[in-house]
Amino acid sequence: MVQDKIAIQDVYPDDYAWCYGCGRLNENGHHFRTVWAGENTETEYTPKPEHTAIPGFVYGGLLASLVDCHGTGSASLALHRKNGHEPGDGTEPPRFVTASLQIDFMKPTPQNAPLRAIGTVEEVHPKKWKVHTEVFANGTCVVKGTVVAAVMPKTFMEQAEK
Repeated sequence: MVQDKIAIQDVYPDDYAWCYGCGRLNENGHHFRTVWAGENTETEYTPKPEHTAIPGFVYGGLLASLVDCHGTGSASLALHRKNGHEPGDGTEPPRFVTASLQIDFMKPTPQNAPLRAIGTVEEVHPKKWKVHTEVFANGTCVVKGTVVAAVMPKTFMEQAEK
């Protein structure tokens, strides 16, 4: 189970832990957590009542956010492992930003079902990784998405401070 493992987001430095989707320090955020599940990656999340599109169904923006953060977290896990590390080993993991996000809504997503995002990661360039994600609710694939994640440039935070 995801909650029993160290997620990549658990070990991001504080300066990089504010994302609305996956930042552990954003008290109003979703707190998505991404872990290894064999050769794939996994994020579990249960939508809240405020994530309603129409009564009984989840808002698509939440699903896109889940795929987005799962994708960048998965890319971070993959590059961290490629570099010889695992979450919690004391080594700062690489951070990624979304270069591209593509979402296909396969079926309506029921409101009260826990969601399980499963990712398959492929390296497409030393600084870009592609993550294919399927989101399941009650065992049914409700969303398919692809994220191209780019290693966050060192100047990224400098630009944000201006």
